[in-house]
Amino acid sequence: MSSDTGAVGSGAAGSGAAETAVRIPSQLRTLTGGAGEVSVSGSTVGEVLKALDAAHPGMGERIFDESGALRRFVNVFLADEDVRFLEGLDTVVQPGQVISIVPAVAGG
Repeated sequence: MSSDTGAVGSGAAGSGAAETAVRIPSQLRTLTGGAGEVSVSGSTVGEVLKALDAAHPGMGERIFDESGALRRFVNVFLADEDVRFLEGLDTVVQPGQVISIVPAVAGG
């Protein structure tokens, strides 16, 4: 990890899964103390994102809608693949893979 990412280790206790790096967009970094990348545990994308919310409260309400699905304007990538085209939140995270949260950009 490069030193300019501001990585913060904050794994979820008791999950038994490997730590996964999550890249945080600048709009959400106030919730991570300014860190551009954090590490949390989970074996699926959904588990990792829930662990991210547990470690950094408020993240979940910005990522998930009321039904627990990803918000329409939030894109989540696992190893550069949009999870919506994989298995969604049930996509298995392999050791060393990185999750990136990318807000949708609207234009006209």
